[in-house]
Amino acid sequence: MVAGLEVRGVEVRYGAAVAVEDVSLVVEPGTVVGLLGPSGSGKSTLLRAIAGLEPLTAGSILWEGDDLAGVKVFKRNFGLVFQDAQLFPTMTVGRNIAYGLGKLPRPAQQTRVTEMLELVGLPGFQDRRVTELSGGQAQRVALARSLAPTPRALLLDEPLSALDTGLRRRLAEDLARILRESRTTAVYVTHDQQEAYTVADRVAVLTEGHLLQLADPETLRHAPATREVAAFLGARAFVTEAVARSLGWDGSLATGEILAVLPGSLVLADDGVEVEVLDQGYTVDDVEIGVRLPDGQRAVVSSSDRVDASSVRVRLTGGAPIPA
Repeated sequence: MVAGLEVRGVEVRYGAAVAVEDVSLVVEPGTVVGLLGPSGSGKSTLLRAIAGLEPLTAGSILWEGDDLAGVKVFKRNFGLVFQDAQLFPTMTVGRNIAYGLGKLPRPAQQTRVTEMLELVGLPGFQDRRVTELSGGQAQRVALARSLAPTPRALLLDEPLSALDTGLRRRLAEDLARILRESRTTAVYVTHDQQEAYTVADRVAVLTEGHLLQLADPETLRHAPATREVAAFLGARAFVTEAVARSLGWDGSLATGEILAVLPGSLVLADDGVEVEVLDQGYTVDDVEIGVRLPDGQRAVVSSSDRVDASSVRVRLTGGAPIPA
């Protein structure tokens, strides 16, 4: 028997179209697994299948070894948090959080609401109107409402994607803390790599309904399993050992391997190799300079400012060996 949540060979179809195909993973008690992938990768469909909102065409969903086939959504005891907080606008914050606590006496409900507001960083908000909340505050209340009945697991479908970048990063850190402090077993859907790395203990990379790799963030960052995974995680170029060494790399590759040039692998260096500047663009954190590598591929190096030159000097300090 596998403890926690198990997804075993799951397939979901919409007519002839396969949305999820032969996906298996385990979410151990008290851990968070992130489902990371581009739009259309099947991550939200898989989450809905776990919740019981999508029928399986093959495979099974199990909790503590028990097959959940035929178990209705509300009897699975999984909390759900969506992109839209879906709060009840006519209720106060406190009443929203207490919505699933109907079996408890009123004093116990009030105590639980107070505990949840403390946990999500909104103490004293119980009498606020939902319409007075910011987007970030509304998502915190939605999280508190989902955690209040002490669900067996929490399923979150891109809960921060509607927020601006700065707020999303701050709330991702808060969410990671909340899930760990409450020892919540959770599945977290996102298309944002940084968010997945912040919130999840392990990350499942999906594309076109297939699970490509399941690993902790550190492994994903430094050892993507395939070229497809590396490309999704930001690799812009894939070079041979000879090209890598010409850029100052001091590693070595095994037969049949190439080096994925990941974000941060290429750095500006006064004593580095001169390469042509192709373009420049701003990101939230820095300036991305597109450069042409010796083999003609385009790669990106970060800078604190734009450069006023047709070339820069770079050095390759890292990267991930992957199968060619």
